[in-house]
Amino acid sequence: MTRWPRLQALALPLLLAVAGDRVAAQPLPEPSMPRESSVSQATPGLKESLRVKESPALQAAVDAGELPPVAERLPETPYVDAMSGFTPGQPGGSIHLLMGKARDVRQMVVYGYARLVGFNQRLELQPDILAAYEVEEGRIFTLHLRPGHRWSDGHPFTAEDFRYYWEDVANNKELSAFGPPTRMTVDGEPPRFEVLDKYTVRYTWKAPNPVFLLALAGPSPLYIYRPAHFLKQFHVAYQDPDTLEELVRNAKTRGRSWAALHMRKDHQYKNDNPEMPTLQPWMAVTEYPAERFVFKRNPYYHRVDANGVQLPYIDQVIMDVASSKLVPAKTGAGESDLQGRYLRLDNYTFLREGEKRNDFRTLLWRTSRGSRVALYPNLNVLDETWRKLVRDVRFRRALSLAVNRHEINEVIYFGLALEGADNLIPESPLYKPELRERWAEYDPQRANALLDELGLTERDHRGLRLLPDGRPMEIIVQTAGESTEETDVLELIRDTWADIGIKLHTKPSEREVFRNRIYAGETLMAVWTGLPNAIASADMDPRQLAPTQQDQLQWPKWGKHYETGQEQPPDLPEAQQLLALYLQWRSATDRETRLAAWHGMLEIWSQQVYTIGTVAKVLQPVVVDRDLNNVPEEGLWNWEPNAYFGVYRMDRLWLSPDADERKSGEVR
Repeated sequence: MTRWPRLQALALPLLLAVAGDRVAAQPLPEPSMPRESSVSQATPGLKESLRVKESPALQAAVDAGELPPVAERLPETPYVDAMSGFTPGQPGGSIHLLMGKARDVRQMVVYGYARLVGFNQRLELQPDILAAYEVEEGRIFTLHLRPGHRWSDGHPFTAEDFRYYWEDVANNKELSAFGPPTRMTVDGEPPRFEVLDKYTVRYTWKAPNPVFLLALAGPSPLYIYRPAHFLKQFHVAYQDPDTLEELVRNAKTRGRSWAALHMRKDHQYKNDNPEMPTLQPWMAVTEYPAERFVFKRNPYYHRVDANGVQLPYIDQVIMDVASSKLVPAKTGAGESDLQGRYLRLDNYTFLREGEKRNDFRTLLWRTSRGSRVALYPNLNVLDETWRKLVRDVRFRRALSLAVNRHEINEVIYFGLALEGADNLIPESPLYKPELRERWAEYDPQRANALLDELGLTERDHRGLRLLPDGRPMEIIVQTAGESTEETDVLELIRDTWADIGIKLHTKPSEREVFRNRIYAGETLMAVWTGLPNAIASADMDPRQLAPTQQDQLQWPKWGKHYETGQEQPPDLPEAQQLLALYLQWRSATDRETRLAAWHGMLEIWSQQVYTIGTVAKVLQPVVVDRDLNNVPEEGLWNWEPNAYFGVYRMDRLWLSPDADERKSGEVR
């Protein structure tokens, strides 16, 4: 059996203990501030309180008349970042990132994290691109834009961009066959949309829509606006028919229609169309696909620091694409200035060895999913005998009690992770230790007793328990075949499950095949990460605890029923209760009701053991070039709600003045 050497397991905590023994931080020299530009009378929100400053990288374009001065590029009231806990810096330079595939260009939207409404580091919602918003009765949302805000090409960002999306995209059958996205519907009904003035729009639902703002703040956000001035040239309602036909013909889109062309151009999240204007801190300038992508600073970006310096500080981000398996080695060789993606805890020793040689630091953040590795019994499996068994809570509890989480923690995670069920972690205000501990202690005797109680007392010559139909209890766990870490965890679980008379096999497959087999009910059990958001508050969406999505691997058909009305609805009382509590949360107009719904769902979730967790809060290496400032020493590394680096605001990062020549803006 493949296990990590015990010697390494003993040595790594010693390395971690000295991880704080870093090169002492040197006092930063006074930065040479960029040239100032007087605020014009057209920007009254700034003229008295802020003297904005031109970025040196853009000064030549301003002097040549190719760009207006910074005071004219900013909104009348820009977002002023007070940088609490961070150090104001100076603009300039470039940084390099490594990604495992070309489509990872979308991570620049995740990391850049410019949102209409976004989370701060305390995970509180606040206006960002928006100047302000108001919510009435939980169902009326009035959004106020920043007058003077512009797209990256200099065109005004106004209510027209919201109207175009709503009327000409979301409600156009050729572009949106199923109508507006589900996060914009309540009880199947879309909102009433109004343009109140050039910079104000309103959405009104008949009932509360608590997921609306959360969707706007997501790592993959709900885009309720479009650069109308750019996309209208590809829309049948605005473009001359002959010109549009020629555009379609020249584009050679798969669908050979204006709608196919429009959808191809309309990729805000995919971030693979350099022609498309953006509101993000950096804009793509490289045609897709490529092995190296360059992102240059958005000259019309809406944020400034308290000194009047327009963000982002970094002029250019360069993303190199390499095999995901090579990313740790390349990072250790100094080829990335900021890296978390594709790194794991078992890379830590190697990365530490490369620090002095390649002038970087290796920080240790924490992951914040409910479980690093979790097992998902499929309650919708087609096999009737197995389905009856996995729907019995005693069976799921027995499997959980037969997992030795302490051994997994010691052998694979060096004893540094948080053991327990797939549940919230202490950073969540909703956390209760008893919920995480429930049915998560290692107790094979109790597990055997539960299986005996189920009538599974017959065994074959190998000591395997027999199903009621006489088959041996052999469970095939499907994996996406992408993680040796999962394989190591499953090896340990296989040993302890053998002690209760159950044999575990693993079967890797390509990710799409993996998901499709689960959705079809052909898979009995799968392995994946646990709850997506284990640091939730009462105001965050608890959909992860109820059958609401097809990609919830423990009940894909019930989730699909909620999403589309297809497949079967939940027919277990506890799952029905979870869904009822979720709908109660969605319809609530006060925080007390939302809090009660969350606690009720967490109680059912912990008792019913729909997923089998192992450990959480696994350490995540984050490599940072020593010249790169404002990366937190400690952080939470997760997709939702953190958006990885997103809530820490990558536009705050800046390079020390004595950074070497490769960060001066030149592409290496």
